[in-house]
Amino acid sequence: MSTTPPTPTPAEESARYPLSVVVWIFVAFASAYFLSALLRAITATLSPVLTQELGLQARDLGLLAGGYFLGFSLTQLPMGRWLDTLGPRQVVLRFLCVAVVGSLAFSWAQDFSGLLLARVLIGVGVSACLMAPLTGYRRWLPLHQQQRANSWMLMTGSFGMLASTLPVQWLLPLVGWRWIFVLLAGLVVLSMCLIYWRVPEWERTAPAEAPDQPREGLLASYREVWQHPYFRRLSPMGFFNYGGMIAMQTLWAGPWMIRVTGETPLQAATGLFWVNVAMLITFSLWGWFTPALFARGWDANRLMRWGVPLNFVVQLLLIILGEGIGAVGWVLFCVSASVVALAQPAVGMAFPNHLAGRALSAYNLVLFLGVFVVQWGFGLLIDGAKALGASEVEAFQQALGIYLVTCVVSYLIFARGRDTT
Repeated sequence: MSTTPPTPTPAEESARYPLSVVVWIFVAFASAYFLSALLRAITATLSPVLTQELGLQARDLGLLAGGYFLGFSLTQLPMGRWLDTLGPRQVVLRFLCVAVVGSLAFSWAQDFSGLLLARVLIGVGVSACLMAPLTGYRRWLPLHQQQRANSWMLMTGSFGMLASTLPVQWLLPLVGWRWIFVLLAGLVVLSMCLIYWRVPEWERTAPAEAPDQPREGLLASYREVWQHPYFRRLSPMGFFNYGGMIAMQTLWAGPWMIRVTGETPLQAATGLFWVNVAMLITFSLWGWFTPALFARGWDANRLMRWGVPLNFVVQLLLIILGEGIGAVGWVLFCVSASVVALAQPAVGMAFPNHLAGRALSAYNLVLFLGVFVVQWGFGLLIDGAKALGASEVEAFQQALGIYLVTCVVSYLIFARGRDTT
């Protein structure tokens, strides 16, 4: 079976809508993805105040942050099928209703259990904010523009994570973390209004392209996705390398700066701010240059083969330098790991239109299960190392060392495969 995208039809080579319509579609979806990323990353900034108020240990903090990704993962399989049938507009609007409830529930929660449940609801509610536009772009944009649209969506997510750092830190003493979540719930409602106004309804594909199989079970409908060799090659790297990058960026980079480097919460929030500025610039550049790179033979596979090992070098520097490296190290970590984001639209383009939603959602399931496991597992490794007598700094270094091993093994599984046509 081929591991490269199918040959595009003439219809796939041209956009379905005028540029002005496509821009509004992008803006509407981007508003929701901005808030999704903000909600995803906000625990890194809030970790000191939540730890102090609730007496959380590292494993508790990891579970609380990972609850978002657990909720996110639970919806991916049914959502992929709904995206292929109902379309992005209907699916994302229904899910965002849950995000509003989850955000309000987080603001009202009085204990750790309440916060965790609300966090899971938030993850469920925003779980379509990237998959919905990517599914739409698969049909609405020419193939050579889909990598650009994906990179710019991720750039929008970087804006959201940027907003979760210093702006949230500045708001904390003014309104408190509970009212911040009330404000976020209101912004989600505004985003829903924009999507309802600007995103077109979905047109079902022709029966010849997507045969109707109402009796096929949910898991069976993913059979072709699970069995695809390209999907299998990318899955370990999506789980550990890509999922781990998000886990570190949205949680553990902040505690590293506070507990390993010795920075204050404000200094750590500033460091996270610059991490997210760097990612914003990086994804913007990926969006500008990937079409030209692809035209010169530097497709996603080739870029990942050469780019991912650079991230391993950065991880080694973080481990070796320990308390001697803070925000700069995490900027380098996230920027060098960003190349794995090219895999996401590559997976979608490896499948025909009628399977694109399921392919993207299945890969997203792998990705966010990886985020959940790495966020929680990293905390467990830290607590375990400290229980065995390691210092705070040594515990973080050992946990990162184990994570590095998983990344290298995942990369080797990807690299040993052959890109066929």
